[in-house]
Amino acid sequence: MKNSYSILGILIISGMVLAQPAMAASTKQEVIELKQEVAALKEGQDSIQKDLEEIKKLLEEGGRAPAAPTAQRFTPTEVSIGDAPYLGEEDAVVTLMEFSDYQCPFCSRHYREVMPTLVKDYVESGKLKYVMRENPIMSLHPQAMAASQAALCADDQGKYWEMHNLIFDNQREIADENLKAHAETIGLDLAAFDECLDSGKYEEQIQDDLAEGRNLGIRGTPGFVLGLTDPENPNEANMTQFINGAQSLDTFKRTIDDLLEEAAGEG
Repeated sequence: MKNSYSILGILIISGMVLAQPAMAASTKQEVIELKQEVAALKEGQDSIQKDLEEIKKLLEEGGRAPAAPTAQRFTPTEVSIGDAPYLGEEDAVVTLMEFSDYQCPFCSRHYREVMPTLVKDYVESGKLKYVMRENPIMSLHPQAMAASQAALCADDQGKYWEMHNLIFDNQREIADENLKAHAETIGLDLAAFDECLDSGKYEEQIQDDLAEGRNLGIRGTPGFVLGLTDPENPNEANMTQFINGAQSLDTFKRTIDDLLEEAAGEG
């Protein structure tokens, strides 16, 4: 029975991870993006099928199947911004932290459909600090690690967000040669950028971002935590809200507005 529960647990968790709302495609670009999403989901399903086959083999051989991984549940916690790139005022009332993957089609959707309004309505008004953390899912997106490194290497020259935007605007073109071409487009010192990218300078930092994401309950991308910025130490934020996936603009606005109202009440 324990082995059966293990298999059932994997199926339940897998279904939760892979379940994403279908969106009607009305333009050629949306059709392309929808095909990318379907391909990504299929890769995940193939991986799950391999796991289930391995478990079946173990059971047939009389072995003990491995327990299904337990997803960490989000609990309110203090989070340090550290050296992560961010948009907005350091002491903005609310901090939003996104864990993102540059090859993830849902991350691209958030970048196009939600992020611009959040920047316009909240970041530019000084209410929101928008922090980016790297969360490349290598099992699905083998080029995402290099893309994250390219963005952080661009940050060395003060152009993280320019690289971030260019990568998402050209999501299907993120081989190393594309990333180096992007560096030239945004006017980076190419020798310094190439050395940074080729050396893997930011691999450890990205692994730290991945670990922190797992600790916060991030199991897919994009994932978000939000909370009130510590007024005495703006590098810290008390994260109390969790948003999983590429949710609607209304979901983000409602969450941010609730936090702003909470902060006003405390004041």
